[in-house]
Amino acid sequence: MPLTSMTGFSRADGELGDARWHWEVRSVNGKALDIRVRMPSGFEGLEPEVRAAVSKYARRGNCQLSLQVTREQKTGEVRINEAALRSVVAAIEAIAPQVDASRPSLDGILAIKGVVDIQEPEEADEAVAERNKAIMRDLTVALEALRSARTSEGAHLADIVSGQIDSIEKLTRDAKDCPARAPEAIKARLKDQVERLLEQSSKLDEDRLHQEAVLLAAKVDVREEIDRLNAHVAAARELLTSDDTVGRRFEFLTQEFNREANTLCSKANAPELTAIGLDMKAAIDQMREQVQNIE
Repeated sequence: MPLTSMTGFSRADGELGDARWHWEVRSVNGKALDIRVRMPSGFEGLEPEVRAAVSKYARRGNCQLSLQVTREQKTGEVRINEAALRSVVAAIEAIAPQVDASRPSLDGILAIKGVVDIQEPEEADEAVAERNKAIMRDLTVALEALRSARTSEGAHLADIVSGQIDSIEKLTRDAKDCPARAPEAIKARLKDQVERLLEQSSKLDEDRLHQEAVLLAAKVDVREEIDRLNAHVAAARELLTSDDTVGRRFEFLTQEFNREANTLCSKANAPELTAIGLDMKAAIDQMREQVQNIE
C-alpha cells in the first residue's frame, strides 16, 4: 500500500425524484480518526451508517462530512377544519350585535389559524429507503475520491521525506568521516591542552592529566550515535515502503533521530562536527513536519 496523507478533499452530487443532494468530505491530520458529520433535518438517522462508511476509508485524521439536500416544493392537500370553522362562525354571530363593524369576508375567515390545514404529502417507506440508499451510494463515491486525493498527496510526501532521509544519511556519513574524529586529531588536540595546563602550573600531575585526557576522549566518541543514526535511516526507509499505516511510528522515529542528533552535538569536540550536528537537527525537524501528515 503506498504512503497515504491525512489531507484531502472531495465532493459528490446526486438526485432521485424530487430530491437533490451534495456531499462534501474533507480531512486533515490528527492523532486518531475523528469523524464529524453535519446532516440536514430529517436525515440524522443516516449518521451511524456514514461513520461506519468513513472508517473503511480512513484510519487516522480529522474527517468532516456535510450533506445538503434540497427538494422541489409540492403543493399539499388543503383541508377545512370543520370544527374550527363552526367555532369561528359561532363567535362572529355572538359578537356581531355588540360590535359596529362589517362582517368578516370569507378569505378573512379562512386566514384564521386552524381553520385551514395543509397536509403535506407523505413519502412511502420504500421511497425513503431508496433515496437514502442512493445518498449513501454517492457518499461512497466521495470517499473513493477522498482516498485517491490522500494517496496522491501521500506519494508527494513520500518523495519529500525520502529526500530528507537521504540528507540525514549524508550528514551521518559526514560526521563519521569528519577529520576532527580521527584518533590522530583527537590525540594532538588533547596533547596541546595538557601541555598548556602544565605550562600554567608545575604542580599538576602529568600522568593524571593524561588519564583525564583519555577519559575525555572516550566521552566525546560518537560512534554509537552514528551507528544508531544509520539504523534509524534504515528503519525510516522501511516505513516508506510499508503496507500499514506508519504515521505514528514515523513520528516516534523522528524523536529518536532528534535524540541522537542532540547527543552528537553535545559530544562534538570540534566546530565542524557541531556544524554537521546542527544541519542534521534542521533536516530532522523538516522531516518531522512532513511526517505529521502521514496516515
